[in-house]
Amino acid sequence: MSGHWRRGAIGGLVAVAATLFATPVAADERTAAGSSDIVVQALSLLGTPYRYGGTSPDTGFDCSGLVRHVYSVALDRHLPRRSEEMVAIGRPVSRADLQPGDLVFFNTLRRAFSHVAIYIGEGRFVHAPARRGRVRIEGLDDRYWAARFDGARRLLDPDDAGSTGEAGGARASATSPAGWPAVWDDRPPGP
Repeated sequence: MSGHWRRGAIGGLVAVAATLFATPVAADERTAAGSSDIVVQALSLLGTPYRYGGTSPDTGFDCSGLVRHVYSVALDRHLPRRSEEMVAIGRPVSRADLQPGDLVFFNTLRRAFSHVAIYIGEGRFVHAPARRGRVRIEGLDDRYWAARFDGARRLLDPDDAGSTGEAGGARASATSPAGWPAVWDDRPPGP
């Protein structure tokens, strides 16, 4: 596949995603806008190389580095570094209720929540897999991923945005321009 065609295809995907989310369909416009920003940002990184511990489009991403980067750029949100820590924020979402921008988790290393990805809609997600080494789109119904699905979390609900503080709750956070916390607390939600 030529680089010119690849850039055109990725640009086309980003344009389609921006069009799909141009008119908010959710009741809360901030949630819809945040969701579209996350999807567009994730799609813009397709083809970025995989790199264990990677956190940058310049050097490559691992799964949690990709998710963290997308949320930071799209929403100015600073998520925990590891997928196992990310599962403790937001609120659980059933597979049937997934919305674009939700985090989806998988058991890929024989331990719960060892892989994280960003749901983009229509049963698809963007992630940084080690296998084949590039950020790409895959389907929740693909045999490999369906067998390893571990759950999902929604971080975009304004009602769930009250947690502030860095990992471990060490400091208070400023709010983003949209009024949402800029830093998430990674402690599990209370009963």
